[in-house]
Amino acid sequence: MITAWALAARPKTLAAGVVPVLVGTAVAWREGSVHWGAAVAAAVCSILIQIATNLANDYFDAKKGADTADRLGPERAVQQGWISPRSMLLGTAVTLGLAFALGLYLIALGGPVIAIIGIVSLVAAVAYTGGPYPLAYVGLGDVFVFLFFGLAAVVGTTWVQTLTAPPAAWVGGAATGLLATAILVVNNLRDRTTDAVAGKRTLAVRFGPGFARAEHAVLILAPFVIVGAAALAGLVPVAWSGLSLLCLPLAIHEIRAVRRKDGRDLNPHLAGAARLEVCFGLALVVGSIL
Repeated sequence: MITAWALAARPKTLAAGVVPVLVGTAVAWREGSVHWGAAVAAAVCSILIQIATNLANDYFDAKKGADTADRLGPERAVQQGWISPRSMLLGTAVTLGLAFALGLYLIALGGPVIAIIGIVSLVAAVAYTGGPYPLAYVGLGDVFVFLFFGLAAVVGTTWVQTLTAPPAAWVGGAATGLLATAILVVNNLRDRTTDAVAGKRTLAVRFGPGFARAEHAVLILAPFVIVGAAALAGLVPVAWSGLSLLCLPLAIHEIRAVRRKDGRDLNPHLAGAARLEVCFGLALVVGSIL
């Protein structure tokens, strides 16, 4: 049972929740106002919200028929019968409750701005695949990931520690958000056939595999351009641009691999996109400290 819950939490995806908090904290450090208690709380909250999103996704995709025996990705707990739908819903609620409870501490530090980000994030965790207008089913999943696991996570983390939102936080949020979205695009490219049958209208379903592969390439390369341009404009440390280029070979490798692979062969490249986000995020962290 513990193994089933661990798999349902999708630990390989959790980097998308941690990296933005690290980047936001690095920006706060550079601004001279780091708050370690807030940083740790923000990291735990981010991880809890991502886990809740994954658990809700497990439940709703099984309910809507997106997860079937024909699934090409890793097995899902509800679809496999490892965890009952009722238990999965309860697990989602408990995880969201823990995030809310810890979020009260962050609200006390950051005020209304953090309250708005937190409440919308909790609602979106369920609305991603649940509710009357599920974001992932109408092609808005990419926007959701970019906003919440990029801009909101980085800028919110910086804000709760400094009560400011400097340009570097927005640049870092955009860069990490784009890379987090690339993880989703690989997932949607792989699952486009079964998603179409289930009525899950991701961008890969709406516009086809060629569009998805082009989107993946843009999402992976754009952060290098954004950070480089911001460094030239003096909005972020020059070290951000230089150090991030160390991740470029990994980025090119992932683009080439996703361009020529399909189906189950794409599974390793979800982790590959996550590794790229970790690499890029650490480059921004180190660049902030230098």
